Amino acid sequence: MAKIIHAMVRVHDLERSLQFYKDALGLSTSHRLDFPDFSLVYLRNEENDFEIELTWNKGREPAYTHGDGYGHIAVAVPELENEHERMTQLGIHPTPVKEFKRGEEMLARFFFIQDPDGYKIEVLERSGHYV
Repeated sequence: MAKIIHAMVRVHDLERSLQFYKDALGLSTSHRLDFPDFSLVYLRNEENDFEIELTWNKGREPAYTHGDGYGHIAVAVPELENEHERMTQLGIHPTPVKEFKRGEEMLARFFFIQDPDGYKIEVLERSGHYV
């Protein structure tokens, strides 16, 4: 059976992206491979064995575009309002908290943030399917 181990995004400014993922999601470098033309940096925290791989192609100009195919990465947090406030204080600019319902049934509570390269990240409250 296959195990999903990482998702990769290309970044324009590696140091800025590393700081964002540390501040916003508490992710730190678990493995790094540096080559003359590019670097691969794998990020995770103690709650995960799944990683985000940041690929930095040195000297890349202009910045990457996302086309119309990229959706988002999702993370789950225990205290949605606390995370929203914390990220607001960090200047990350989360969207307002939204509720996703089917009739009166609460399916999810969430907000979105964007990393320095514009990749969307959905921040969900841990409940129901998103524990």
